[in-house]
Amino acid sequence: MKSKFIPVILAGGKGERFWPLSRRTRPKQFLCLDGSGISLLQATANRLLPLVDGWDNLMVITSALVAENVRQQLPLLPEKNILVEPEGKDTAPAVAWASLEVQRLFGDDAIAGFFPADHWINSPEGFIKTIQAGVEFAQTQKAIVTLGINPTYPSTGYGYIQQGEKEGEINGLPVYKVTRFTEKPDQETASKFIATGDYSWNSGMFIFEVNFVLQELEKFAPQILKPLREKGEQGYFDLEKISIDYALMEKTASAYVLPADFPWDDLGDWNALERLLSKTDDDNVTNTNSVNYQTKNSIIYSSQNDEIIMTIGLEDIVIVRDGNATLVVNKNQTQDIKKALKLLQNKENNQDYL
Repeated sequence: MKSKFIPVILAGGKGERFWPLSRRTRPKQFLCLDGSGISLLQATANRLLPLVDGWDNLMVITSALVAENVRQQLPLLPEKNILVEPEGKDTAPAVAWASLEVQRLFGDDAIAGFFPADHWINSPEGFIKTIQAGVEFAQTQKAIVTLGINPTYPSTGYGYIQQGEKEGEINGLPVYKVTRFTEKPDQETASKFIATGDYSWNSGMFIFEVNFVLQELEKFAPQILKPLREKGEQGYFDLEKISIDYALMEKTASAYVLPADFPWDDLGDWNALERLLSKTDDDNVTNTNSVNYQTKNSIIYSSQNDEIIMTIGLEDIVIVRDGNATLVVNKNQTQDIKKALKLLQNKENNQDYL
């Protein structure tokens, strides 16, 4: 690697999809869901460290609400490498501010990579191979490289990237010009995308030279870059809430997609445990002391070590126990947890449960 590579971990989040285990002050990235004893944030840092020369070259951008959690879980990360957003404004402001900081600390030609803190990746070797290829391409081309995930089913929960002309291969991996980005499609559209064979899921991981991406932001999103250049994090209060996809990736002519050479899961909701943990004979998934009579295809999860959960005659149900809260939801409606939490927020004296 010629230029210095600086990974930036995106570690914001509201802690809604995995409620009640995740809360406002303990969103998903701070959880250990696979029984390894290592949180998703810690696993993300561990994957990235072999690519850099120590903790000094790794950064995290997070929210004021959970910054202390970051410090506790990554005690070797220097304080100057923790960027604390005063207000969450989605990924475009986070990427812009972090890119400015990488430029300030490491120079114009530094290569920055942005990685969500709450993804599950099961192949460190494939991950390193893919990132090294992305860094090499970003060094030699004026390119914003996004990592695409090979879609395994017509998901309506992910954005899609259409692969255009092949630009070559690096480390045996193909790189394609991006034709277009599409936000979460309906089922029919997703099925059509899958059938073509030239679409990837948008992983939300990006690699680029910071000086180049700041030039692109100045061209396509000056309303984001200017306040941050002038005021640093205080510029956040002047910004709109907007994703990096809308602000930049859908507008730039320099977007490329590198299909990821590793298994990936964004752990979108409680159903993800079926992909992480072993199933019983009745296709149940449980991490706790439970007795399940005529119960099948269900998920039973508890953070309590001194209790038992008994189920009778259930099917396709998720039960989660954590401290002062219990969730019972049909597996087909886990996406509605965020809506239900709004009802909880609207009731008085419920802040302790959020």
